[in-house]
Amino acid sequence: MTQHHTSSRRLFLKASAATAVASWLPASSYARIMGSNERLHMAVVGTGGMGTGHTNNLVKRKAEENLDVIQVCDVYRRRLNNAMKIIGHGDGCGTMRHEEVLDNRDVDAVVIATPDHWHTRIAIEAMESGKDVYCEKPLSLTIPQALECRDAVHRTGRVLQVGPQRTSMGEFWTARKAIEDGRIGKPVWSQSSYCRNSRGGQFNWGMDPGAGPDNDPASDDYVDWDRWLGHEHGLAEEIAWNPDHFFRFRKYFAYNGGVATDLLYHKLAPFLLAISGPDGEYPRRVVASGGRYLEKDERDIPDSFMMMVDYPSEHTVVLVSVMTNDLGVPDIIRGQYGTMKFENGVSMHEQSTWAEEFRAANRDTVKVSTTTDEKGKTITTPPHGQAVSRLDAPGRRDHMGNFLDAIRNGDPLSCNVDLGASTMVAIKMAVESYRQDKVMLWDAESETMRPA
Repeated sequence: MTQHHTSSRRLFLKASAATAVASWLPASSYARIMGSNERLHMAVVGTGGMGTGHTNNLVKRKAEENLDVIQVCDVYRRRLNNAMKIIGHGDGCGTMRHEEVLDNRDVDAVVIATPDHWHTRIAIEAMESGKDVYCEKPLSLTIPQALECRDAVHRTGRVLQVGPQRTSMGEFWTARKAIEDGRIGKPVWSQSSYCRNSRGGQFNWGMDPGAGPDNDPASDDYVDWDRWLGHEHGLAEEIAWNPDHFFRFRKYFAYNGGVATDLLYHKLAPFLLAISGPDGEYPRRVVASGGRYLEKDERDIPDSFMMMVDYPSEHTVVLVSVMTNDLGVPDIIRGQYGTMKFENGVSMHEQSTWAEEFRAANRDTVKVSTTTDEKGKTITTPPHGQAVSRLDAPGRRDHMGNFLDAIRNGDPLSCNVDLGASTMVAIKMAVESYRQDKVMLWDAESETMRPA
C-alpha cells in the first residue's frame, strides 16, 4: 500500500473524479458505486478516546462487513502508535499528517474523530479527494463551517454521516412516522436533557505527564501542538503548549461548544428527525442560560446549560445539560392531541380535551368500548384522558453500519449532512446566546445569525 503522495496527487484525484462523474453519472450516483463483494478500505483520523473506540469497533467488524482499517492518523505519537498496533498493518500504517490519508488512493472512507475545530476542514478535503466520511458529532465548531460542509456534500455527492448515534435508534424513526400520520396532532413543544455529576469535574480527563511538543518527534511523548491547534488555517489561536487544552479540550470554547455540542447535539438531532424529518429544520430563535455554578477551574464552558429553540414550523424544543446533578428530564414530544414518550418503543398518551381526535388517529392501537350503567348512562372505557397508543420500534442497523450500507447500497443515512447542519446551527446559536447574553435570531435568507 502506498502511504505517501504529494499534494499534486490529491489534485489529480479530484480532477479525475470530477471528469468521470461529469461524463456519465451525477455526483450523487458516482459516490455510491461500490460492489457488495468489494473490500472497503478505511482510515481513522484522530485516535483519542472516540477514535480508538471506532478503530477497535471497525477492526472487530473486518470479516463480517468486508472492510479493513489500513491507516490511522493522530498528532500525538503515543495515541498513534497504539492505533497502529490495533489495525496491525505495520510501521507504515500511521501518520501524523491527515493529508497523507487523503492522498492515499487506497483509502475509500475516513472516520474523523478529531477535536471539533478540525472536523469540517478534514471532511471537506476528504470528500474532494473522493472519499466518503463518517464525522463525529458535532459537525463543526462554527456555523459557516457547518454550511460549507453541507454544500461540499451536495457538490461532491459523497456520503457523509454525522455522528449522533441516537438518530439510528428505531424509536425516533417510529416517532417520525407517527407524527407524520397525525397520531399526536401538531407537535407544540418538546423536552430532553443530558445530565451528569462527578467529584473530579466534567471533562477533567487524565493528562499524560511529559507529553508535549518539545520531545523527540519519534518518542511516544511527542505532540505536534501547532498542527493540533490549526492556527495556520485559522482554526484556533496560536498559543504556547497547554496540556489542559490538549487533553481536556472540551473545557474550552476555542475548540468546541462544551456540553451543548458534546451532549445536547445527541438530543436535538433525533428530535429534529422525529419532528421535522430526516433533513431537519433550521431554527427561528434561540436563547440559552446557565453558568459555572460549581466547576470553577480553568474552564470557560458552563457546568449548567439550558437552551430553548423556536422553529418556523411553530414548535419549541427545550434542552438541559447540567454537570453537577445527574437527574434530568425525560424525552417527551408534546402534541395537541397527545403526548409522546419513549418507553419500550413509543407510547402516546391522549389529551383529554382532544380525546375523540386522538382516538380517531390511533384507532388501530386504541381499543374503546362502551357500556350502559343501571341508570342508562353510557360509560366509555378507557375514560377520556387515559387512552394510550403504543407502537413497537423495530431494530435498525447501528450508526456505523448504516454508514457502511449507505456507501455500498445507497441506503438513506440516519444523520445526513442536512440534519447535521441544521442541528449544528441551533446548538451554536445557543452557545453564542449564552456567551453574548443575548437572544439569537436566524436569518434564513442569508443563513446567518444575529442578536435580537
